[in-house]
Amino acid sequence: MLYWFVQGILISIFKPRPPPERVKRPYARIAVIGGGLTGVSSAAYVTIYEASDRIGGIWAHENQTSGLQLNSLLYRFHPAVCWKKAFPQRDEILGEIEKVWKEYRLEERTRFNVGTNTSSIRPLTHGTVHVRSPSQWYINAGEDGPFDALIVAVGTNGEPMWVGFEGMPTKAERSDSGGSAQKAGSVEKHEQWTYQGPVFHSSQLDCATREMLRGKTVAVIGSGASGVEAVETTLSRGADRCIMLARRDKVRLFDVCLSAQPFGREMPFSVIWERFLALWQYHGVEDLVPQSGIFVVNDDFLNQVRAGKCVYVRGNVVRLTTDGIVVDVRESIESGSPSGIGGAEPEAEGRVEFKADVIVLATGYKHPSLGFLPQELFPKDYERPNLYLQNFSTEDWSVLLTNSAYVNAIGTFSKFIALTSDVLSDTRILLTFLLDPGTRPIAKEMKLWVDVVRFIKRGAQGGALSFFTYMELTIWILTFHVLRPDRWRWTFFILFGWDVCPDDERLISLVDEEKQEV
Repeated sequence: MLYWFVQGILISIFKPRPPPERVKRPYARIAVIGGGLTGVSSAAYVTIYEASDRIGGIWAHENQTSGLQLNSLLYRFHPAVCWKKAFPQRDEILGEIEKVWKEYRLEERTRFNVGTNTSSIRPLTHGTVHVRSPSQWYINAGEDGPFDALIVAVGTNGEPMWVGFEGMPTKAERSDSGGSAQKAGSVEKHEQWTYQGPVFHSSQLDCATREMLRGKTVAVIGSGASGVEAVETTLSRGADRCIMLARRDKVRLFDVCLSAQPFGREMPFSVIWERFLALWQYHGVEDLVPQSGIFVVNDDFLNQVRAGKCVYVRGNVVRLTTDGIVVDVRESIESGSPSGIGGAEPEAEGRVEFKADVIVLATGYKHPSLGFLPQELFPKDYERPNLYLQNFSTEDWSVLLTNSAYVNAIGTFSKFIALTSDVLSDTRILLTFLLDPGTRPIAKEMKLWVDVVRFIKRGAQGGALSFFTYMELTIWILTFHVLRPDRWRWTFFILFGWDVCPDDERLISLVDEEKQEV
């Protein structure tokens, strides 16, 4: 009840009103590329272009058992969302996306099966004076007319990443396309020294039936969210034990605000919060605590390690054998049975062969290509993720890459309080630029912002802008307003969505005034 009560408060404060059936005077025309969670969240009075035949983005292609590894209060992609569970699974997530899509009348403004290829999105130039934005944009053949801005919401997860380890079955044998379980587990055509059992990508676990997993040992290559989910799913379907092979720990700081780590690197007081989390969450499996940072997952995974159902192995995969995996082991963390998983056998100094009946590659996804955008939007040193506010092209503020630029992002309590949805905040910043010429940045200013952040975050793990926290995002948004007094009037709109609605005569007069000045 408390969980729903908190969500009810957030919805009542932040949820924008659905648009009327017909907007008489649109302020601008915006195209959204991508009909996933981010694209639907960004879409207010816009046209959505989706390459597939359904909305949902990456969640539409995940397993039925896929779900959130962080509490859903930190995954409020739109203020209208109301979760039923703390850790919802795929179908509930897709249901919330569809609810927003329908409530905000996006069905008639969504174009399905629209592919975008190189040069399929182009700006209208030829010296034309543009009132609302530096460029106007055409999608593919331009049948929907010019747009004043683009929101590229293709995300950071594209096609599944299949790592070609030595001894891996061929593509035809393992069925990369996520086909039937029979294809994924085919062993008839394997060569003599390749792995002879079923190999799945973590996105294919719906194909891994209970009959295929019951009583088996499963090796999971990869220790991120997909790997954790693979361990939980296979054990729930009857697997006897799992081996998780981690090249490196995936560090997720649960609340960098409290850990005093707002800029992506260790700070003097970070150790206090990290030590607290280690004692609170890792009792009984203290060896699982990374040397730096904290790897935070749900309790189910850690309980499986405590019970001896999962062994966590730090090391590098050397090759696959006919019935297992050779690993250059740095450390093996095991509870319960000390004899090892699946008959682990030393092969050479530091190298161990782990026997496995099934292998799951939790190796992530390829980054979607942005080849359909003009390359001049991303000059040298200012390619993604080195963008203005981490999402705007430094050459043209009318191009917003919401959730398509970053490599990693970590949520904090500051997001829960101040920024119910950073997706909507970015969209509102773009709308502010379109509505008020005085708020617009120039290319020099946007590049300076990137340079300053890179200077402040020099030495940050993974680079200055490839990893950011929502504590940082809060600082960015505050400085976005504080350093530009001409943006103060838009503060409540950008942060909370207040004070702007369709067919507002005040805003219509502002747009008309700009036209007259031009």
